[in-house]
Amino acid sequence: MKILVCVKQVPDTSGAVAVKEDGTMNRAAMAAITNPDDMNAIEAALAIKDQNPGCKVIALSMGPPPAMAMLKELLAMGADEGVLISAREFGGSDTFATSQILAAAINCVGLEKEDLILCGRQAIDGDTAQVGPQIAEKLGIPQVSYASRIEKTGDTLRVRRALEDGYMTVEVKTPCLLTCIKELNTPRYMTVRGILELDGKPLKTLGYDDLKDEPLIEADTIGLKGSPTNVFKSFSPPVKGACVMMGGSGKEAVEKVFELLAQKHVI
Repeated sequence: MKILVCVKQVPDTSGAVAVKEDGTMNRAAMAAITNPDDMNAIEAALAIKDQNPGCKVIALSMGPPPAMAMLKELLAMGADEGVLISAREFGGSDTFATSQILAAAINCVGLEKEDLILCGRQAIDGDTAQVGPQIAEKLGIPQVSYASRIEKTGDTLRVRRALEDGYMTVEVKTPCLLTCIKELNTPRYMTVRGILELDGKPLKTLGYDDLKDEPLIEADTIGLKGSPTNVFKSFSPPVKGACVMMGGSGKEAVEKVFELLAQKHVI
């Protein structure tokens, strides 16, 4: 059994977003991290591997060469193999084109009856939550999104799916794709043993020449040319004013409000 986990290296958006003069995000000027929801997907894969001897976890990522460092960290956490999908022809891909490329890479690696694909719910640099479901559609396999609990029995998965007002329990057979949310688990750390075993784990790159013969890879469906959507401008939202909490009784709070308004010459 293989578990293929799609991960993405994203800019750290916890601070200010660096923007170029043309309005697009300056990724080179921002620290890069592993997408948080993808870390939950990796942990879910490793937890299933712990309970199923012989299971192999393969981390796949589409991105520039520096993303290889992220894959090495995932191998040190316990993943068995890393695959970087990287080529100039893939640059500028939106969610539609990205899912085309990732689906082709999964076909290249091989997807068998008992295999499972895990993705994070969404990436913090786009927040679309589209790539995982689109991969499933293009591979023609069932999908369950927003997984908050996963139980595996043979070729059947029992998944608790988070909804806005509750939960839904779904049973699905492999091969299938699940998208994972933060509630699912707490990602583990790299281990010293995992770091020492890095040299013995496969880490390869799939380029355009490796995937060009896949049915999903066509010039008009990948890269900027094959992307129906384009980002014209990125910017940080305006900073909101500081919040002041008023304690005490209602009368005391009202008096404090009037005092603050008077200090600011509003009244």
